[in-house]
Amino acid sequence: MLFNSFVFALFLPAVFALYWGVFRKLRAQNLLLIAAGFLFYGWWDWRFLLLLLATSLTDYFVALAMGRSASPKRRKLLLGISLIGNLGTLGIFKYYDFFARSLAAGLAELGIAHDPFLLKVILPVGISFYTFQALSYTIDVYRGRIEAVRQADTFLAFVSFFPQLCAGPIERASHMLPQFQRARTFNTAQAVDGLRQMLWGFFKKIVIADNCSRLVDGIFNSSDTQPGPVLIIGAVLFAFQIYCDFGGYSDIAIGTAKLFGFDLMRNFAFPYFSRDIAEFWRRWHISLSSWFRDYLYIPLGGSKGGRGMAVRNTFIIFLVSGFWHGANWTFLAWGLINAIYFLPLLLSGRHRNNLGIAGEGRRWPAFGEVLAMLGTFGLTCVAWVFFRAATIGQALSYIRDMFIHLFDVGHWSRTAQYITDRATYGPAMACIGLLLLAEWLQRNRQHALEALVFTRPLRWSLYIGLVLLIVFVGDHAEQTFIYFQF
Repeated sequence: MLFNSFVFALFLPAVFALYWGVFRKLRAQNLLLIAAGFLFYGWWDWRFLLLLLATSLTDYFVALAMGRSASPKRRKLLLGISLIGNLGTLGIFKYYDFFARSLAAGLAELGIAHDPFLLKVILPVGISFYTFQALSYTIDVYRGRIEAVRQADTFLAFVSFFPQLCAGPIERASHMLPQFQRARTFNTAQAVDGLRQMLWGFFKKIVIADNCSRLVDGIFNSSDTQPGPVLIIGAVLFAFQIYCDFGGYSDIAIGTAKLFGFDLMRNFAFPYFSRDIAEFWRRWHISLSSWFRDYLYIPLGGSKGGRGMAVRNTFIIFLVSGFWHGANWTFLAWGLINAIYFLPLLLSGRHRNNLGIAGEGRRWPAFGEVLAMLGTFGLTCVAWVFFRAATIGQALSYIRDMFIHLFDVGHWSRTAQYITDRATYGPAMACIGLLLLAEWLQRNRQHALEALVFTRPLRWSLYIGLVLLIVFVGDHAEQTFIYFQF
């Protein structure tokens, strides 16, 4: 079920009314959330529910067994079962065909004919997200950071919580499970803030991301015939498309959770105001970056073994992060490029220089900060080309053609005509400008509409204006979210 669908517009109020009006006891509310989560997730294909249920129950019983055992050897064996079950399932559904095809291609280069056996299975929506969320639970139980949950319904409610089930944020059991174990009361201020964040998320998704999507598709699908400046525009528009698509989903998910009395972790912190790549990765997809830090980077030794180990572990993290996104060499290349970007900061010890917000204490950034933000944004746009391209070859050709004719007057003339012929460019650019202005002014907040200091008439004028933009400028084709494929 899509957030930006008519069905969800009926689903959410119905669940909300039942949750606060009928199912007022804690366990009843958790059972309702399980039913809502299964309905929400099974809307695409009910067969996916069997996989979700199987992996959830495996982790539930494994954690219970770990909680009852004092034997380190047995606990490690049980953790292995959870790791193999979760990562094995992820590997079969997401990566098996990729490795089979890659092996066949490699053998073909050696002159060995090989017809690979392919599963050709549909990738379950959000499998990477709920797999990592469940793994955080069993790993933390193994480490003794949390106790195993005895109530199966509590654990199922945690795994299948519909606002963040399909695309995060990837919650930690230590943060989220206690919220399912204590009584919840309706908080008007929290719910109102949730609605504001949802409104901003819908604006980002429907108005910016979905309009950019059509423009970006047109450019990338004909990149070999486009002038260089148009390719640059395509890369920039994709940067905003993926941010507003995924960031919009996160805003809607976090806002929806607030309606039910839950606090989800922040997933984006205005990443395009970052002054270096290290800061960008502290602000982009925070739940995944911090997951890799806590469950992979630190267990590998972090930076405690010296600079060499820090470099090695940093490259591992970025490559695994790239591969997490999808079974394609382009994602590995994207991860490698970001690791290379990060390396000079790490080696010079400047990777933690920008821990605060840009322009702190001032309304507008200093000139040096503007240059740093533009430079960081430019680097991310180049990396995003690999993320968006179908093949590494297309990405390399795209980047070459972006710059090879940059100073050719004829290319700029063709670019002007290309933009003139597409009426959606103007509204898309204007809405991106509105996004940047609003998020800059609210950069010390959790989201762009939090705690507005305007008078009530001005606030409501802003809300109504955003609704009108969604209605009249937004793309209403119910486009899916980019990260559903991961």
